[in-house]
Amino acid sequence: MIEKKLTQAELADASDCHEKTIQNLLGGRSVRDQTLFDVCMVLGLDFDKLKGAWTGANASVAAPPELHGENGGVVAPLYMGAYTRGAVDHYIGSYLTLRSSFSRPGCIVAYRTDVTWDPDWPSLLFQERDRLDAPYSHRGRLYVPASSMFIHLVSLTKGAMRMIVVSQVDRFGEMRGIITTIHKHGAVLVPVATPIVYAKCEEFDGNLGDITSAHPHYARYKKMLEDTMGDGYAKLIEP
Repeated sequence: MIEKKLTQAELADASDCHEKTIQNLLGGRSVRDQTLFDVCMVLGLDFDKLKGAWTGANASVAAPPELHGENGGVVAPLYMGAYTRGAVDHYIGSYLTLRSSFSRPGCIVAYRTDVTWDPDWPSLLFQERDRLDAPYSHRGRLYVPASSMFIHLVSLTKGAMRMIVVSQVDRFGEMRGIITTIHKHGAVLVPVATPIVYAKCEEFDGNLGDITSAHPHYARYKKMLEDTMGDGYAKLIEP
């Protein structure tokens, strides 16, 4: 919470629970597994490890055997693409992430996404960081079909799924595609979709946040998003 600069009320709101529930959790009192899972998703924590530590049980027992993969946990489950760590090492790293703002026309949202390997659940794991709306940062896993030019970044919380479909990382360290999610528009939630770009990056100073036309990187970021559509990485179909 301190790292993400979240208050108890903000964590409760992002986890879709009551602030009193967060107080119970912080006080060491038991909460529902679903609540603990939602809090873990918001804070970027491993649910199974935390639950195992909380109950004193061996967290690995709770995981289906196939999740441990073969060769010491270096093969992802079949439904995720059965990829080996060696085959996807080039995805591991930090990415400058760009997409259009859902609510501010002409504004580009830029944040950081880290891709790592999770040895406990053999697969690539992504974690969004340095978002201005930190409580809504997503954490999920990469699905890599063997016979496709595109991969899927999927996050799932309480039945709500957000999916990003992007091209496989190229020699420039870039992935381009489209994001589909739910956005709050006034008093209602509506489905939205927009192009998205991931570009491997080592330095992020001055590159993140809400990028408007006054920002020195605005023209370059805008062109990257426009090229995503123009070069055929994604297409929005009008009725």
